[in-house]
Amino acid sequence: MQQTNALKLAPRPPGPDAPATLGIDASTLDTLARAHRDHGDMVTLQTTDGRSACFVNAPEAAKQVLVRQHPAFRKGRGFERVKMLLGNGLIVSDGDTWRRARTMIQPVFKNRHIGRLVPVMQHSVARSAERWDRCISMGQPIDITRESAIYALETILVAIFGDDVARDAIASGESPFSFLADDSSRDLGTVRRVRALREHVTAIIERRRAQPGEGDLLDGYMAARDSSGQPFSDAELLDELMTLVIAGFETAANTLGWAWFLLAAAPDVAQRLIVEARAALPDGAPVTAEAVLSMTAVRQTLDEVMRLFPPVWLFTRRTQTDIEIGGFSLAADTDVYLSPYLMQRDAKRWPDPDRFDPMRFANPAAREAFFPFSLGPRRCLGEHFAYLEMALQLGLLLPRFELLRDGGPPPALEFAINLRTRDDIVLRPQYR
Repeated sequence: MQQTNALKLAPRPPGPDAPATLGIDASTLDTLARAHRDHGDMVTLQTTDGRSACFVNAPEAAKQVLVRQHPAFRKGRGFERVKMLLGNGLIVSDGDTWRRARTMIQPVFKNRHIGRLVPVMQHSVARSAERWDRCISMGQPIDITRESAIYALETILVAIFGDDVARDAIASGESPFSFLADDSSRDLGTVRRVRALREHVTAIIERRRAQPGEGDLLDGYMAARDSSGQPFSDAELLDELMTLVIAGFETAANTLGWAWFLLAAAPDVAQRLIVEARAALPDGAPVTAEAVLSMTAVRQTLDEVMRLFPPVWLFTRRTQTDIEIGGFSLAADTDVYLSPYLMQRDAKRWPDPDRFDPMRFANPAAREAFFPFSLGPRRCLGEHFAYLEMALQLGLLLPRFELLRDGGPPPALEFAINLRTRDDIVLRPQYR
Protein backbone atom coordinates (compact mmCIF):
# COMPACT_ATOMS: atom_id res chain seq x y z
CA MET A 1 0.00 0.00 0.00
CA GLN A 2 2.87 2.35 0.75
CA GLN A 3 4.27 1.72 -2.73
CA THR A 4 0.90 2.53 -4.31
CA ASN A 5 0.58 5.77 -2.33
CA ALA A 6 4.10 6.82 -3.29
CA LEU A 7 3.29 6.22 -6.92
CA LYS A 8 0.15 8.29 -6.67
CA LEU A 9 2.18 11.17 -5.26
CA ALA A 10 4.96 10.98 -7.86
CA PRO A 11 4.21 12.89 -11.07
CA ARG A 12 4.47 11.46 -14.52
CA PRO A 13 7.42 12.75 -16.56
CA PRO A 14 6.64 15.79 -18.72
CA GLY A 15 6.21 15.34 -22.43
CA PRO A 16 4.68 16.59 -25.69
CA ASP A 17 0.96 16.50 -26.40
CA ALA A 18 1.25 15.21 -29.95
CA PRO A 19 1.46 11.42 -30.36
CA ALA A 20 4.75 9.97 -31.60
CA THR A 21 5.61 7.06 -33.87
CA LEU A 22 8.31 4.97 -32.22
CA GLY A 23 10.20 2.05 -33.67
CA ILE A 24 13.81 1.06 -34.22
CA ASP A 25 14.81 3.56 -36.89
CA ALA A 26 16.32 6.97 -37.57
CA SER A 27 13.01 8.80 -37.19
CA THR A 28 12.69 7.35 -33.68
CA LEU A 29 16.14 8.70 -32.84
CA ASP A 30 15.05 12.15 -34.03
CA THR A 31 11.85 11.94 -31.98
CA LEU A 32 13.70 10.94 -28.82
CA ALA A 33 16.38 13.59 -29.30
CA ARG A 34 13.74 16.28 -29.76
CA ALA A 35 11.79 15.06 -26.72
CA HIS A 36 14.94 15.20 -24.62
CA ARG A 37 15.82 18.68 -25.84
CA ASP A 38 12.33 20.03 -25.14
CA HIS A 39 11.37 18.19 -21.94
CA GLY A 40 14.46 16.88 -20.13
CA ASP A 41 16.01 13.58 -19.12
CA MET A 42 12.73 11.73 -18.61
CA VAL A 43 9.91 12.25 -21.09
CA THR A 44 6.40 10.83 -21.34
CA LEU A 45 5.34 9.99 -24.89
CA GLN A 46 2.02 8.77 -26.23
CA THR A 47 2.45 6.69 -29.35
CA THR A 48 0.33 6.76 -32.47
CA ASP A 49 -0.79 3.19 -31.77
CA GLY A 50 -2.16 4.18 -28.36
CA ARG A 51 0.63 3.03 -26.07
CA SER A 52 2.28 4.89 -23.20
CA ALA A 53 6.03 5.30 -23.43
CA CYS A 54 8.85 6.92 -21.49
CA PHE A 55 12.26 7.98 -22.76
CA VAL A 56 14.94 7.74 -20.05
CA ASN A 57 18.17 9.68 -20.61
CA ALA A 58 19.40 10.13 -17.03
CA PRO A 59 22.22 7.77 -15.94
CA GLU A 60 20.81 7.16 -12.47
CA ALA A 61 17.32 6.45 -13.79
CA ALA A 62 18.79 4.14 -16.45
CA LYS A 63 20.54 2.19 -13.68
CA GLN A 64 17.24 1.84 -11.87
CA VAL A 65 15.70 0.32 -15.00
CA LEU A 66 18.60 -1.94 -15.93
CA VAL A 67 20.09 -2.80 -12.54
CA ARG A 68 18.39 -1.96 -9.29
CA GLN A 69 14.76 -2.56 -10.31
CA HIS A 70 15.28 -4.80 -13.33
CA PRO A 71 12.81 -7.51 -12.14
CA ALA A 72 10.01 -4.97 -12.62
CA PHE A 73 10.72 -4.86 -16.37
CA ARG A 74 10.58 -7.28 -19.26
CA LYS A 75 11.87 -6.93 -22.80
CA GLY A 76 10.26 -4.12 -24.76
CA ARG A 77 9.32 -3.26 -28.32
CA GLY A 78 11.49 -4.28 -31.24
CA PHE A 79 12.52 -7.65 -29.89
CA GLU A 80 9.99 -9.35 -32.15
CA ARG A 81 12.34 -8.66 -35.05
CA VAL A 82 15.30 -9.98 -33.12
CA LYS A 83 13.38 -13.13 -32.23
CA MET A 84 12.75 -13.78 -35.93
CA LEU A 85 16.54 -13.93 -36.40
CA LEU A 86 17.73 -15.53 -33.19
CA GLY A 87 14.85 -17.55 -31.77
CA ASN A 88 14.28 -17.42 -28.02
CA GLY A 89 17.94 -17.14 -27.02
CA LEU A 90 19.48 -15.15 -24.21
CA ILE A 91 18.99 -11.73 -25.84
CA VAL A 92 15.26 -12.24 -26.38
CA SER A 93 14.06 -14.49 -23.58
CA ASP A 94 12.52 -13.26 -20.32
CA GLY A 95 11.62 -14.49 -16.86
CA ASP A 96 12.49 -18.00 -15.75
CA THR A 97 13.60 -19.03 -19.26
CA TRP A 98 16.17 -16.23 -19.33
CA ARG A 99 17.35 -16.79 -15.75
CA ARG A 100 17.91 -20.51 -16.39
CA ALA A 101 19.84 -19.89 -19.63
CA ARG A 102 21.91 -17.08 -18.13
CA THR A 103 22.90 -19.22 -15.14
CA MET A 104 23.86 -22.11 -17.43
CA ILE A 105 25.90 -20.04 -19.89
CA GLN A 106 27.65 -17.65 -17.51
CA PRO A 107 30.41 -20.12 -16.44
CA VAL A 108 31.37 -20.63 -20.09
CA PHE A 109 32.36 -16.96 -20.33
CA LYS A 110 34.57 -16.75 -17.26
CA ASN A 111 37.71 -14.80 -18.07
CA ARG A 112 40.01 -17.78 -17.66
CA HIS A 113 38.04 -19.77 -20.24
CA ILE A 114 37.92 -16.94 -22.78
CA GLY A 115 41.65 -16.31 -22.30
CA ARG A 116 42.31 -19.76 -23.77
CA LEU A 117 40.86 -18.56 -27.07
CA VAL A 118 43.67 -16.06 -27.68
CA PRO A 119 45.40 -18.41 -30.21
CA VAL A 120 42.15 -18.57 -32.20
CA MET A 121 42.00 -14.78 -32.28
CA GLN A 122 45.70 -14.49 -33.09
CA HIS A 123 45.30 -16.83 -36.05
CA SER A 124 42.41 -14.72 -37.38
CA VAL A 125 44.53 -11.57 -37.04
CA ALA A 126 47.33 -13.23 -39.03
CA ARG A 127 44.89 -14.05 -41.81
CA SER A 128 43.69 -10.43 -41.85
CA ALA A 129 47.32 -9.32 -42.18
CA GLU A 130 47.79 -11.64 -45.18
CA ARG A 131 44.80 -10.08 -46.95
CA TRP A 132 46.01 -6.57 -46.15
CA ASP A 133 49.47 -7.45 -47.49
CA ARG A 134 47.88 -8.50 -50.76
CA CYS A 135 45.91 -5.24 -50.98
CA ILE A 136 49.10 -3.21 -50.56
CA SER A 137 51.03 -5.29 -53.11
CA MET A 138 48.20 -4.87 -55.64
CA GLY A 139 47.61 -1.19 -54.85
CA GLN A 140 44.03 -1.89 -53.76
CA PRO A 141 41.99 -0.21 -51.00
CA ILE A 142 40.63 -2.15 -48.04
CA ASP A 143 36.89 -2.43 -47.44
CA ILE A 144 37.36 -2.18 -43.69
CA THR A 145 33.67 -2.81 -43.01
CA ARG A 146 33.86 -6.20 -44.69
CA GLU A 147 37.34 -6.93 -43.36
CA SER A 148 36.24 -6.28 -39.80
CA ALA A 149 33.20 -8.48 -40.34
CA ILE A 150 35.30 -11.34 -41.76
CA TYR A 151 37.73 -11.14 -38.83
CA ALA A 152 34.99 -11.02 -36.19
CA LEU A 153 32.88 -13.73 -37.84
CA GLU A 154 35.83 -16.06 -38.33
CA THR A 155 36.93 -15.53 -34.74
CA ILE A 156 33.56 -16.24 -33.15
CA LEU A 157 32.84 -19.24 -35.38
CA VAL A 158 36.15 -20.97 -34.72
CA ALA A 159 35.82 -20.12 -31.01
CA ILE A 160 32.39 -21.78 -30.96
CA PHE A 161 32.75 -24.66 -33.36
CA GLY A 162 36.51 -25.24 -33.63
CA ASP A 163 37.53 -27.41 -36.55
CA ASP A 164 33.90 -27.85 -37.60
CA VAL A 165 34.19 -24.52 -39.41
CA ALA A 166 36.78 -23.94 -42.17
CA ARG A 167 38.44 -20.51 -42.06
CA ASP A 168 39.10 -20.38 -45.82
CA ALA A 169 35.43 -20.86 -46.58
CA ILE A 170 34.48 -17.86 -44.45
CA ALA A 171 36.85 -15.44 -46.20
CA SER A 172 36.09 -16.79 -49.68
CA GLY A 173 32.33 -16.55 -49.25
CA GLU A 174 31.81 -20.29 -49.63
CA SER A 175 30.72 -20.88 -46.03
CA PRO A 176 27.01 -21.00 -45.11
CA PHE A 177 27.88 -18.30 -42.56
CA SER A 178 29.57 -15.92 -45.03
CA PHE A 179 26.44 -13.91 -45.85
CA LEU A 180 26.52 -12.52 -42.32
CA ALA A 181 29.76 -10.70 -43.16
CA ASP A 182 28.80 -9.85 -46.74
CA ASP A 183 25.25 -8.56 -46.20
CA SER A 184 24.58 -6.16 -43.33
CA SER A 185 20.82 -5.99 -43.96
CA ARG A 186 18.54 -7.72 -41.52
CA ASP A 187 15.38 -7.93 -43.64
CA LEU A 188 13.05 -10.84 -44.34
CA GLY A 189 15.53 -12.22 -46.86
CA THR A 190 18.10 -12.43 -44.09
CA VAL A 191 15.57 -14.17 -41.87
CA ARG A 192 15.12 -16.86 -44.52
CA ARG A 193 18.88 -17.33 -44.84
CA VAL A 194 19.27 -17.54 -41.08
CA ARG A 195 16.60 -20.23 -40.97
CA ALA A 196 18.59 -22.23 -43.51
CA LEU A 197 21.70 -21.62 -41.42
CA ARG A 198 19.95 -23.14 -38.42
CA GLU A 199 19.86 -26.45 -40.30
CA HIS A 200 23.62 -26.24 -40.82
CA VAL A 201 24.23 -25.53 -37.12
CA THR A 202 21.94 -28.43 -36.20
CA ALA A 203 24.12 -30.74 -38.29
CA ILE A 204 27.24 -29.46 -36.51
CA ILE A 205 25.60 -30.17 -33.14
CA GLU A 206 24.70 -33.70 -34.21
CA ARG A 207 28.29 -34.37 -35.31
CA ARG A 208 29.59 -33.00 -32.04
CA ARG A 209 27.31 -35.25 -30.01
CA ALA A 210 28.90 -38.21 -31.78
CA GLN A 211 32.44 -36.87 -31.40
CA PRO A 212 33.21 -34.39 -28.60
CA GLY A 213 35.41 -31.41 -29.37
CA GLU A 214 38.44 -30.00 -27.62
CA GLY A 215 37.07 -27.43 -25.22
CA ASP A 216 35.53 -24.82 -27.51
CA LEU A 217 32.42 -22.81 -26.68
CA LEU A 218 30.10 -25.42 -28.20
CA ASP A 219 31.46 -28.00 -25.77
CA GLY A 220 30.80 -25.55 -22.95
CA TYR A 221 27.21 -24.98 -24.02
CA MET A 222 26.58 -28.70 -24.43
CA ALA A 223 28.04 -29.45 -21.00
CA ALA A 224 26.02 -26.72 -19.26
CA ARG A 225 23.44 -27.90 -16.72
CA ASP A 226 20.69 -26.12 -14.83
CA SER A 227 20.05 -26.41 -11.09
CA SER A 228 18.23 -29.72 -11.59
CA GLY A 229 21.06 -31.16 -13.68
CA GLN A 230 19.27 -30.81 -17.02
CA PRO A 231 21.10 -29.67 -20.19
CA PHE A 232 19.71 -27.43 -22.89
CA SER A 233 17.19 -29.14 -25.12
CA ASP A 234 18.14 -29.35 -28.79
CA ALA A 235 15.86 -26.39 -29.60
CA GLU A 236 17.25 -24.31 -26.73
CA LEU A 237 20.84 -25.10 -27.67
CA LEU A 238 20.21 -24.09 -31.27
CA ASP A 239 18.65 -20.76 -30.24
CA GLU A 240 21.52 -19.96 -27.88
CA LEU A 241 24.15 -20.81 -30.49
CA MET A 242 22.47 -18.70 -33.17
CA THR A 243 22.34 -15.84 -30.68
CA LEU A 244 26.03 -16.28 -29.93
CA VAL A 245 27.03 -16.40 -33.61
CA ILE A 246 25.09 -13.37 -34.83
CA ALA A 247 25.24 -11.10 -31.78
CA GLY A 248 28.75 -12.29 -30.99
CA PHE A 249 30.34 -11.07 -34.18
CA GLU A 250 28.37 -7.90 -34.90
CA THR A 251 29.61 -5.88 -31.93
CA ALA A 252 33.27 -6.47 -32.74
CA ALA A 253 32.77 -6.07 -36.48
CA ASN A 254 31.01 -2.71 -36.21
CA THR A 255 33.32 -1.34 -33.53
CA LEU A 256 36.53 -2.30 -35.34
CA GLY A 257 35.32 -0.76 -38.60
CA TRP A 258 34.70 2.53 -36.84
CA ALA A 259 37.96 2.28 -34.88
CA TRP A 260 40.07 2.05 -38.03
CA PHE A 261 38.09 4.89 -39.62
CA LEU A 262 38.55 7.19 -36.62
CA LEU A 263 42.22 6.32 -36.13
CA ALA A 264 42.88 7.18 -39.78
CA ALA A 265 42.23 10.82 -38.87
CA ALA A 266 43.84 10.74 -35.40
CA PRO A 267 47.57 10.03 -35.85
CA ASP A 268 48.37 11.18 -32.31
CA VAL A 269 45.96 8.61 -30.85
CA ALA A 270 47.28 5.93 -33.21
CA GLN A 271 50.86 6.63 -32.15
CA ARG A 272 49.97 6.31 -28.47
CA LEU A 273 48.38 2.92 -29.20
CA ILE A 274 51.38 1.77 -31.26
CA VAL A 275 53.83 2.56 -28.46
CA GLU A 276 51.68 0.72 -25.96
CA ALA A 277 51.12 -2.28 -28.25
CA ARG A 278 54.81 -2.70 -29.03
CA ALA A 279 55.59 -2.78 -25.32
CA ALA A 280 52.76 -5.17 -24.40
CA LEU A 281 52.99 -7.46 -27.44
CA PRO A 282 56.66 -7.54 -28.53
CA ASP A 283 57.53 -9.53 -31.65
CA GLY A 284 58.26 -13.16 -30.89
CA ALA A 285 56.82 -13.13 -27.38
CA PRO A 286 53.83 -15.33 -26.48
CA VAL A 287 50.54 -13.44 -26.67
CA THR A 288 48.40 -13.76 -23.53
CA ALA A 289 45.03 -12.40 -22.57
CA GLU A 290 46.64 -10.55 -19.67
CA ALA A 291 49.06 -8.77 -22.02
CA VAL A 292 46.30 -7.82 -24.44
CA LEU A 293 44.02 -6.47 -21.74
CA SER A 294 46.87 -4.55 -20.08
CA MET A 295 46.80 -2.06 -22.98
CA THR A 296 44.98 0.78 -21.27
CA ALA A 297 45.12 3.21 -24.20
CA VAL A 298 43.68 0.57 -26.52
CA ARG A 299 40.81 -0.04 -24.09
CA GLN A 300 40.14 3.69 -23.80
CA THR A 301 40.10 3.97 -27.58
CA LEU A 302 37.63 1.13 -27.98
CA ASP A 303 35.43 2.68 -25.30
CA GLU A 304 35.50 6.02 -27.08
CA VAL A 305 34.57 4.33 -30.36
CA MET A 306 31.61 2.65 -28.67
CA ARG A 307 30.65 5.90 -26.97
CA LEU A 308 30.30 7.53 -30.36
CA PHE A 309 28.95 4.51 -32.21
CA PRO A 310 27.39 2.00 -29.78
CA PRO A 311 26.60 -1.20 -31.68
CA VAL A 312 23.18 -1.35 -30.01
CA TRP A 313 21.94 2.23 -30.07
CA LEU A 314 18.54 1.65 -28.44
CA PHE A 315 17.38 -0.58 -25.58
CA THR A 316 13.70 -1.09 -24.81
CA ARG A 317 11.93 -2.41 -21.74
CA ARG A 318 8.31 -2.65 -20.60
CA THR A 319 7.09 -2.13 -17.04
CA GLN A 320 5.35 -5.11 -15.45
CA THR A 321 3.83 -3.08 -12.62
CA ASP A 322 3.38 0.52 -11.51
CA ILE A 323 6.81 1.79 -10.55
CA GLU A 324 8.71 4.94 -9.59
CA ILE A 325 11.84 5.73 -11.62
CA GLY A 326 13.94 8.87 -11.29
CA GLY A 327 11.33 10.54 -9.09
CA PHE A 328 8.55 9.97 -11.62
CA SER A 329 5.77 7.38 -11.74
CA LEU A 330 5.42 4.96 -14.64
CA ALA A 331 2.26 2.92 -15.02
CA ALA A 332 2.31 -0.80 -15.69
CA ASP A 333 2.69 -1.73 -19.38
CA THR A 334 4.67 1.42 -20.24
CA ASP A 335 7.29 1.08 -22.97
CA VAL A 336 10.65 2.41 -21.78
CA TYR A 337 13.32 3.58 -24.23
CA LEU A 338 17.00 4.05 -23.38
CA SER A 339 19.53 5.12 -25.99
CA PRO A 340 23.28 4.73 -25.44
CA TYR A 341 23.77 6.79 -28.60
CA LEU A 342 21.95 9.81 -27.16
CA MET A 343 23.15 9.51 -23.55
CA GLN A 344 26.75 9.03 -24.67
CA ARG A 345 26.60 12.17 -26.82
CA ASP A 346 24.79 14.33 -24.28
CA ALA A 347 26.71 17.62 -24.04
CA LYS A 348 25.73 17.96 -20.36
CA ARG A 349 27.84 14.91 -19.57
CA TRP A 350 30.38 14.81 -22.39
CA PRO A 351 32.20 18.07 -23.31
CA ASP A 352 32.45 18.50 -27.09
CA PRO A 353 30.55 15.22 -27.40
CA ASP A 354 31.04 14.58 -31.12
CA ARG A 355 34.84 14.77 -30.90
CA PHE A 356 36.88 11.54 -30.87
CA ASP A 357 38.92 11.73 -27.66
CA PRO A 358 39.85 8.43 -25.96
CA MET A 359 41.45 10.32 -23.06
CA ARG A 360 37.95 10.98 -21.74
CA PHE A 361 38.12 7.48 -20.29
CA ALA A 362 41.22 8.26 -18.27
CA ASN A 363 38.62 9.64 -15.85
CA PRO A 364 36.69 6.72 -14.27
CA ALA A 365 33.68 8.99 -13.78
CA ALA A 366 33.16 8.97 -17.56
CA ARG A 367 31.63 5.53 -17.28
CA GLU A 368 28.66 6.81 -15.30
CA ALA A 369 26.89 7.63 -18.57
CA PHE A 370 28.34 4.79 -20.65
CA PHE A 371 26.53 1.49 -21.26
CA PRO A 372 27.20 0.05 -24.75
CA PHE A 373 26.95 -3.53 -23.40
CA SER A 374 23.90 -2.68 -21.25
CA LEU A 375 24.06 -2.88 -17.44
CA GLY A 376 23.04 -5.18 -14.65
CA PRO A 377 22.02 -8.82 -14.92
CA ARG A 378 21.38 -8.50 -18.66
CA ARG A 379 24.78 -7.02 -19.37
CA CYS A 380 26.35 -8.79 -22.33
CA LEU A 381 28.11 -12.01 -21.32
CA GLY A 382 30.42 -11.71 -24.32
CA GLU A 383 31.84 -8.33 -23.29
CA HIS A 384 35.21 -9.77 -22.20
CA PHE A 385 35.48 -11.82 -25.41
CA ALA A 386 34.67 -8.76 -27.54
CA TYR A 387 37.24 -6.52 -25.85
CA LEU A 388 39.88 -9.21 -26.14
CA GLU A 389 39.41 -9.85 -29.86
CA MET A 390 39.15 -6.14 -30.68
CA ALA A 391 42.19 -5.13 -28.62
CA LEU A 392 44.22 -7.98 -30.07
CA GLN A 393 43.52 -6.95 -33.66
CA LEU A 394 44.41 -3.31 -33.01
CA GLY A 395 47.45 -4.26 -30.94
CA LEU A 396 48.91 -6.55 -33.61
CA LEU A 397 47.95 -4.73 -36.82
CA LEU A 398 48.18 -1.05 -35.91
CA PRO A 399 52.00 -1.09 -35.48
CA ARG A 400 52.32 -2.63 -38.94
CA PHE A 401 49.59 -1.02 -41.07
CA GLU A 402 48.36 2.52 -41.49
CA LEU A 403 44.92 2.94 -43.03
CA LEU A 404 44.24 6.30 -44.67
CA ARG A 405 41.11 8.13 -45.68
CA ASP A 406 40.77 9.48 -49.19
CA GLY A 407 38.57 12.40 -48.16
CA GLY A 408 34.85 12.83 -48.53
CA PRO A 409 32.13 13.08 -45.90
CA PRO A 410 31.87 10.66 -42.97
CA PRO A 411 29.80 7.55 -43.66
CA ALA A 412 26.07 7.95 -43.27
CA LEU A 413 24.56 6.04 -40.36
CA GLU A 414 21.86 3.40 -40.52
CA PHE A 415 19.80 3.10 -37.35
CA ALA A 416 18.29 -0.37 -37.38
CA ILE A 417 18.54 -3.17 -34.80
CA ASN A 418 22.26 -2.40 -34.80
CA LEU A 419 23.99 0.87 -35.62
CA ARG A 420 25.80 0.49 -38.95
CA THR A 421 27.12 2.56 -41.79
CA ARG A 422 24.80 2.87 -44.77
CA ASP A 423 27.72 2.12 -47.09
CA ASP A 424 30.95 0.25 -46.42
CA ILE A 425 33.98 2.19 -45.15
CA VAL A 426 36.88 1.96 -47.62
CA LEU A 427 40.41 2.94 -46.56
CA ARG A 428 43.79 2.98 -48.29
CA PRO A 429 46.48 0.79 -46.64
CA GLN A 430 50.20 1.34 -46.41
CA TYR A 431 53.02 0.00 -44.25
CA ARG A 432 54.28 2.10 -41.37
